[in-house]
Amino acid sequence: MTGVHTSAQQGFSTQAVTYAQGRPDYPRQLTGWLADTLHIDALSSVIDLGAGTGKFTRLLSTLAPTLIAVEPVAAMGAQLTKLLPDVRLVNGTAESIPLPAASADAVVCAQAFHWFSTEAALAEIHRVLKPGGRLGLVWNVRDESVDWVAAITDIITPYEGDTPRFHTGRWREAFTGKYFSEPEMTCFPYSHVGSPQEVIMDRFLSVSFIAALPEASKAVVTAQLQALIDTHPSLKGRDTVAFPYQTQAYVCHRLS
Repeated sequence: MTGVHTSAQQGFSTQAVTYAQGRPDYPRQLTGWLADTLHIDALSSVIDLGAGTGKFTRLLSTLAPTLIAVEPVAAMGAQLTKLLPDVRLVNGTAESIPLPAASADAVVCAQAFHWFSTEAALAEIHRVLKPGGRLGLVWNVRDESVDWVAAITDIITPYEGDTPRFHTGRWREAFTGKYFSEPEMTCFPYSHVGSPQEVIMDRFLSVSFIAALPEASKAVVTAQLQALIDTHPSLKGRDTVAFPYQTQAYVCHRLS
Protein backbone atom coordinates (compact mmCIF):
# COMPACT_ATOMS: atom_id res chain seq x y z
CA MET A 1 0.00 0.00 0.00
CA THR A 2 2.58 2.53 -1.20
CA GLY A 3 1.96 6.11 -0.19
CA VAL A 4 -0.35 5.34 2.75
CA HIS A 5 1.01 6.24 6.19
CA THR A 6 1.32 3.27 8.56
CA SER A 7 -1.05 4.87 11.08
CA ALA A 8 -3.70 5.22 8.40
CA GLN A 9 -3.26 1.73 6.98
CA GLN A 10 -3.26 -0.04 10.36
CA GLY A 11 -5.63 2.20 12.28
CA PHE A 12 -8.27 2.66 9.62
CA SER A 13 -8.16 -1.01 8.63
CA THR A 14 -8.90 -2.16 12.19
CA GLN A 15 -11.37 0.58 13.13
CA ALA A 16 -13.33 1.19 9.92
CA VAL A 17 -16.68 0.30 11.52
CA THR A 18 -15.99 2.45 14.59
CA TYR A 19 -14.94 5.28 12.27
CA ALA A 20 -18.22 5.03 10.38
CA GLN A 21 -20.18 5.14 13.64
CA GLY A 22 -18.24 7.78 15.51
CA ARG A 23 -17.16 10.40 13.00
CA PRO A 24 -19.34 13.51 12.74
CA ASP A 25 -21.30 14.44 9.66
CA TYR A 26 -21.17 17.95 8.19
CA PRO A 27 -23.22 21.16 8.58
CA ARG A 28 -26.04 21.78 6.13
CA GLN A 29 -24.47 25.08 5.02
CA LEU A 30 -21.66 23.09 3.43
CA THR A 31 -24.02 22.03 0.65
CA GLY A 32 -24.36 25.69 -0.38
CA TRP A 33 -20.58 26.13 -0.23
CA LEU A 34 -20.04 23.13 -2.50
CA ALA A 35 -22.53 24.54 -5.00
CA ASP A 36 -21.56 28.21 -4.87
CA THR A 37 -17.81 28.07 -4.24
CA LEU A 38 -16.77 24.79 -5.88
CA HIS A 39 -19.48 25.15 -8.58
CA ILE A 40 -20.66 21.56 -8.09
CA ASP A 41 -24.04 20.79 -9.66
CA ALA A 42 -25.92 17.95 -11.33
CA LEU A 43 -23.70 18.18 -14.42
CA SER A 44 -20.38 18.13 -12.56
CA SER A 45 -17.93 15.27 -12.55
CA VAL A 46 -16.53 15.09 -9.01
CA ILE A 47 -13.79 13.05 -7.33
CA ASP A 48 -13.96 12.40 -3.58
CA LEU A 49 -10.29 11.77 -2.82
CA GLY A 50 -9.53 9.81 0.34
CA ALA A 51 -13.22 9.06 0.62
CA GLY A 52 -12.89 6.78 3.65
CA THR A 53 -16.17 5.26 4.80
CA GLY A 54 -18.24 7.62 2.64
CA LYS A 55 -19.49 10.16 5.20
CA PHE A 56 -18.65 13.09 2.93
CA THR A 57 -19.33 11.08 -0.22
CA ARG A 58 -22.95 10.81 0.86
CA LEU A 59 -23.24 14.61 0.99
CA LEU A 60 -21.55 15.00 -2.40
CA SER A 61 -23.84 12.40 -3.96
CA THR A 62 -26.87 14.62 -3.31
CA LEU A 63 -25.31 17.28 -5.57
CA ALA A 64 -23.31 15.39 -8.18
CA PRO A 65 -24.59 12.12 -9.65
CA THR A 66 -21.31 11.70 -11.56
CA LEU A 67 -19.20 10.99 -8.51
CA ILE A 68 -16.12 8.81 -8.12
CA ALA A 69 -14.73 7.87 -4.71
CA VAL A 70 -10.99 7.16 -4.44
CA GLU A 71 -9.84 5.27 -1.33
CA PRO A 72 -6.71 3.12 -0.75
CA VAL A 73 -7.70 1.35 2.50
CA ALA A 74 -9.87 -1.65 1.64
CA ALA A 75 -11.71 -1.82 4.98
CA MET A 76 -12.75 1.82 4.66
CA GLY A 77 -13.88 1.33 1.08
CA ALA A 78 -15.97 -1.66 2.15
CA GLN A 79 -17.90 0.57 4.56
CA LEU A 80 -18.40 3.13 1.77
CA THR A 81 -19.80 0.51 -0.60
CA LYS A 82 -22.16 -0.71 2.11
CA LEU A 83 -23.40 2.85 2.65
CA LEU A 84 -23.43 3.94 -1.01
CA PRO A 85 -23.59 0.91 -3.30
CA ASP A 86 -24.31 3.04 -6.39
CA VAL A 87 -21.20 5.22 -6.08
CA ARG A 88 -18.21 4.16 -8.17
CA LEU A 89 -15.27 3.32 -5.90
CA VAL A 90 -11.71 2.98 -7.18
CA ASN A 91 -8.55 1.96 -5.35
CA GLY A 92 -5.96 4.69 -5.57
CA THR A 93 -3.90 7.27 -3.71
CA ALA A 94 -3.54 11.02 -4.13
CA GLU A 95 -0.21 10.50 -5.90
CA SER A 96 -1.71 7.89 -8.24
CA ILE A 97 -5.35 8.53 -9.15
CA PRO A 98 -6.50 5.88 -11.67
CA LEU A 99 -8.55 8.31 -13.77
CA PRO A 100 -7.94 10.16 -17.05
CA ALA A 101 -6.43 13.62 -17.30
CA ALA A 102 -8.85 16.55 -17.27
CA SER A 103 -11.76 14.30 -16.28
CA ALA A 104 -13.10 16.12 -13.20
CA ASP A 105 -14.68 19.50 -12.57
CA ALA A 106 -13.85 19.31 -8.86
CA VAL A 107 -11.79 17.23 -6.46
CA VAL A 108 -12.80 17.25 -2.81
CA CYS A 109 -10.86 15.91 0.18
CA ALA A 110 -12.71 15.73 3.50
CA GLN A 111 -10.73 14.95 6.68
CA ALA A 112 -7.97 13.65 4.42
CA PHE A 113 -5.62 16.15 2.75
CA HIS A 114 -3.15 16.29 5.68
CA TRP A 115 -2.34 12.62 4.92
CA PHE A 116 -1.01 13.41 1.45
CA SER A 117 -0.16 17.12 1.40
CA THR A 118 2.75 16.89 -1.04
CA GLU A 119 3.66 18.54 -4.30
CA ALA A 120 3.34 15.14 -6.00
CA ALA A 121 -0.25 14.85 -4.82
CA LEU A 122 -1.12 18.37 -5.97
CA ALA A 123 0.47 17.62 -9.37
CA GLU A 124 -1.75 14.53 -9.72
CA ILE A 125 -4.88 16.39 -8.59
CA HIS A 126 -4.00 19.12 -11.10
CA ARG A 127 -3.73 16.43 -13.81
CA VAL A 128 -7.20 14.96 -13.26
CA LEU A 129 -8.91 18.36 -12.99
CA LYS A 130 -10.18 20.21 -16.03
CA PRO A 131 -8.85 23.72 -16.70
CA GLY A 132 -10.68 26.02 -14.32
CA GLY A 133 -11.38 23.14 -11.94
CA ARG A 134 -11.40 23.53 -8.17
CA LEU A 135 -9.94 21.62 -5.25
CA GLY A 136 -11.96 21.63 -2.04
CA LEU A 137 -10.47 20.74 1.35
CA VAL A 138 -12.77 20.20 4.33
CA TRP A 139 -12.06 19.45 8.00
CA ASN A 140 -14.23 19.21 11.09
CA VAL A 141 -12.03 20.88 13.71
CA ARG A 142 -12.64 20.34 17.44
CA ASP A 143 -13.57 23.47 19.41
CA GLU A 144 -10.90 23.31 22.11
CA SER A 145 -12.17 26.48 23.81
CA VAL A 146 -14.56 24.03 25.53
CA ASP A 147 -12.68 22.58 28.51
CA TRP A 148 -13.74 18.94 28.15
CA VAL A 149 -12.85 18.99 24.46
CA ALA A 150 -9.39 20.32 25.36
CA ALA A 151 -9.14 17.51 27.94
CA ILE A 152 -9.73 14.92 25.18
CA THR A 153 -6.92 16.47 23.13
CA ASP A 154 -4.63 16.17 26.17
CA ILE A 155 -5.50 12.47 26.44
CA ILE A 156 -4.76 11.53 22.82
CA THR A 157 -1.90 13.87 21.82
CA PRO A 158 0.90 11.94 23.60
CA TYR A 159 0.32 9.07 21.16
CA GLU A 160 0.44 11.19 18.00
CA GLY A 161 4.07 10.48 17.03
CA ASP A 162 4.83 11.33 13.41
CA THR A 163 1.24 10.92 12.24
CA PRO A 164 0.26 13.74 9.85
CA ARG A 165 -2.31 15.99 11.52
CA PHE A 166 -4.40 18.93 10.35
CA HIS A 167 -3.69 21.01 13.45
CA THR A 168 0.05 21.31 12.72
CA GLY A 169 -0.70 23.40 9.60
CA ARG A 170 2.03 21.59 7.67
CA TRP A 171 -0.49 20.64 4.98
CA ARG A 172 -0.24 24.26 3.75
CA GLU A 173 3.41 23.83 2.79
CA ALA A 174 2.48 21.99 -0.41
CA PHE A 175 0.89 25.15 -1.83
CA THR A 176 3.85 26.83 -3.48
CA GLY A 177 1.92 28.59 -6.24
CA LYS A 178 2.84 25.97 -8.85
CA TYR A 179 -0.38 23.98 -9.26
CA PHE A 180 -3.06 25.72 -7.18
CA SER A 181 -3.91 29.06 -5.66
CA GLU A 182 -3.57 29.56 -1.91
CA PRO A 183 -6.41 27.92 0.05
CA GLU A 184 -9.28 30.32 0.85
CA MET A 185 -11.24 29.41 4.00
CA THR A 186 -14.92 29.55 4.95
CA CYS A 187 -16.00 28.45 8.47
CA PHE A 188 -19.24 26.91 9.68
CA PRO A 189 -20.18 26.02 13.27
CA TYR A 190 -21.30 22.43 13.77
CA SER A 191 -22.29 20.17 16.66
CA HIS A 192 -22.12 16.39 16.52
CA VAL A 193 -25.04 15.26 18.68
CA GLY A 194 -25.24 11.73 19.97
CA SER A 195 -24.50 9.47 22.91
CA PRO A 196 -21.13 9.80 24.70
CA GLN A 197 -20.26 6.39 23.22
CA GLU A 198 -20.75 7.70 19.69
CA VAL A 199 -19.40 11.24 19.83
CA ILE A 200 -16.50 10.62 22.22
CA MET A 201 -15.57 6.93 22.54
CA ASP A 202 -16.18 5.81 18.94
CA ARG A 203 -14.87 9.12 17.59
CA PHE A 204 -11.53 9.06 19.38
CA LEU A 205 -10.90 5.33 19.37
CA SER A 206 -11.13 5.64 15.57
CA VAL A 207 -8.37 8.27 15.42
CA SER A 208 -5.70 6.61 13.27
CA PHE A 209 -2.83 6.62 15.75
CA ILE A 210 -5.10 5.54 18.64
CA ALA A 211 -6.64 2.73 16.61
CA ALA A 212 -3.15 1.49 15.70
CA LEU A 213 -1.97 1.28 19.34
CA PRO A 214 -1.23 -2.01 21.11
CA GLU A 215 -4.24 -3.23 23.07
CA ALA A 216 -2.76 -2.32 26.47
CA SER A 217 -2.16 1.31 25.44
CA LYS A 218 -5.56 1.51 23.80
CA ALA A 219 -7.13 0.29 27.05
CA VAL A 220 -5.43 3.15 28.91
CA VAL A 221 -6.88 5.71 26.49
CA THR A 222 -10.31 4.08 26.71
CA ALA A 223 -10.22 4.27 30.52
CA GLN A 224 -9.16 7.94 30.46
CA LEU A 225 -11.97 8.87 28.07
CA GLN A 226 -14.50 6.92 30.13
CA ALA A 227 -13.33 8.64 33.32
CA LEU A 228 -13.82 12.03 31.66
CA ILE A 229 -17.37 11.06 30.60
CA ASP A 230 -18.16 9.76 34.09
CA THR A 231 -16.82 12.75 36.05
CA HIS A 232 -16.94 15.97 34.01
CA PRO A 233 -19.95 18.13 35.01
CA SER A 234 -20.91 18.74 31.37
CA LEU A 235 -20.84 15.01 30.52
CA LYS A 236 -21.67 13.09 33.68
CA GLY A 237 -24.96 11.17 33.51
CA ARG A 238 -25.91 12.53 30.09
CA ASP A 239 -27.50 10.31 27.46
CA THR A 240 -26.86 12.88 24.74
CA VAL A 241 -23.85 15.14 24.18
CA ALA A 242 -23.34 17.95 21.66
CA PHE A 243 -19.69 17.84 20.60
CA PRO A 244 -18.68 21.29 19.26
CA TYR A 245 -16.78 21.59 15.99
CA GLN A 246 -15.86 24.29 13.53
CA THR A 247 -16.06 23.02 9.96
CA GLN A 248 -13.30 24.65 7.90
CA ALA A 249 -13.77 24.53 4.12
CA TYR A 250 -11.05 25.67 1.73
CA VAL A 251 -11.20 26.30 -2.01
CA CYS A 252 -8.06 26.14 -4.16
CA HIS A 253 -8.20 27.13 -7.85
CA ARG A 254 -6.36 25.08 -10.47
CA LEU A 255 -3.61 27.12 -12.09
CA SER A 256 -2.96 26.57 -15.79
